[in-house]
Amino acid sequence: MNTALFKMVLILIVGFLTLPVSAPVHGDEIVHQFKSPSFSGRGTGSHYLTIENQQFSRKQDIEESLLAAERQAEREADNTTLAKFIRNLESRIYAQLSKQLVDNMFNNEEGARFGSFALEGNMVTYEVITSDDGSEVIRMTIVDEDGTETVIEIPIGTGGF
Repeated sequence: MNTALFKMVLILIVGFLTLPVSAPVHGDEIVHQFKSPSFSGRGTGSHYLTIENQQFSRKQDIEESLLAAERQAEREADNTTLAKFIRNLESRIYAQLSKQLVDNMFNNEEGARFGSFALEGNMVTYEVITSDDGSEVIRMTIVDEDGTETVIEIPIGTGGF
């Protein structure tokens, strides 16, 4: 080995050995900690609450979007030409039926004194009766499918247009 190199290594070794031994060395224990509250346990309650709120919000958003899509489909179905035609036809048929009913009840010559008919599960009956004060009235009774009864009394021959 080269003597110059040997001298240099020897000087370095002697220099390290002569350094003061009391030099302070600082260090601490290395501790691994998980950042997720699911693993560490710190802040677990609020973490779970946050997850629950996110899941609830997502579920609510999905339900609202499905409901909105359903309503949109219903509106589109109601606005088709066929749906408009059927509504118009039903309206005209009901208007014609009610006109004929009124004509029969209020016809002064040979008006019907009583009658009944069924309309979409509801029973409608009418009859001309004499009230306590001697005037004639038409008593119309409408019975719904669930049994609810509505009575309407219409005076005949009073007032005018």
